Amino acid sequence: MKTAILGLTLALLLTPAFAGNYQPVDVTKLPEAKQSKLGLYLSAPEAFKMKSDGGAKVMLIDIRTKGEFQFLGTTTLTDQNIPYMEIDDPTSWDKKNNRYAMSPNSDFVGAVSALATRMNLGKNDPIILICRSGDRSSRGANLLQEAGFTRVYSVVDGFEGDIGSNGRRDVNGWKNADLPWTYKITEGQAYIR
Repeated sequence: MKTAILGLTLALLLTPAFAGNYQPVDVTKLPEAKQSKLGLYLSAPEAFKMKSDGGAKVMLIDIRTKGEFQFLGTTTLTDQNIPYMEIDDPTSWDKKNNRYAMSPNSDFVGAVSALATRMNLGKNDPIILICRSGDRSSRGANLLQEAGFTRVYSVVDGFEGDIGSNGRRDVNGWKNADLPWTYKITEGQAYIR
C-alpha cells in the first residue's frame, strides 16, 4: 500500500499539469484576442506532450521577438524562433499599447514555410505556435491558415502565462507549469534575417 501511494505521489509531482503554480486554461472562455479561425488550442502541458510524442513530425515555433527569445528563454523543444512581430525601432513608442512600437514580420509565413520544407513537413502537418501569453500565437495561426496551413495550434497560455492579480505573469504558461526550458539557444533556432 505504501508503495502504491508513493508511486501515485511521485507521478503527480512529476506530471507537468500539476507542477508549479500552473492553473489549467479553460479554452471555452478564451478572450477574443486569443481565438483563432482554426480554433485549435493547446495549454502549455498539452503542447509539451504533443511535441514530445510527435517529435520531428510536429513543428514548435516560438513567435516572440528576438529579444524575448534570447533574454527570457525558450522551451527545450523549440524548433525555431520566427517572430510574428518585431520592434520597429527602439526609439519609437506606441502610446496606445504603452510599449515600443512593433509591426508584423513580413517574412513570417515565408519563414514558417521554409522551416516546414527543411523539416519535410507539409501544410497539413501540425504546427504549434507559442508566444508570451497566447495573443500573438492566435494571430500567427490566422496568418498561416490564410496561407493554407490546416493544423496550426495556438498555445493559449504561452511561454510566460497570463497576468495574475499581483500584476505578474504567474498564473499559467510553460514556465509556470515547470516544463523544460532554457536560456541556451542555438544558431539553428535563431531567426537570422
